[in-house]
Amino acid sequence: MDSSSLLFLFLLAALAWYWFDSLRALEFARGIGKAVCDKAEVQFLDDTVARIAIALVRDETGRRVLRRTYRFEFSETGNSRLEGQVILVGHKLESVTMDPYRIMS
Repeated sequence: MDSSSLLFLFLLAALAWYWFDSLRALEFARGIGKAVCDKAEVQFLDDTVARIAIALVRDETGRRVLRRTYRFEFSETGNSRLEGQVILVGHKLESVTMDPYRIMS
């Protein structure tokens, strides 16, 4: 096997790893968004999140990991669409933020 074939196989394996890792992170972020909305007693809209940013950062141990930012939408009344964000560093939750909303009693 020559070096160009070996390089091609390595790139293909790296692409497959990135794709599966991204799917896993997406499902984790979706679960977090849904759980946060359930706890806040608001509607998690469209049952989905969308990645809006990705960056290479160092985690608390100094390893390089991907920092992914996902956006989701929620509504407190069903008539409005508000935005929330889930930020993952590697596969650990860094933060969740939500637009201000009215608490319905």
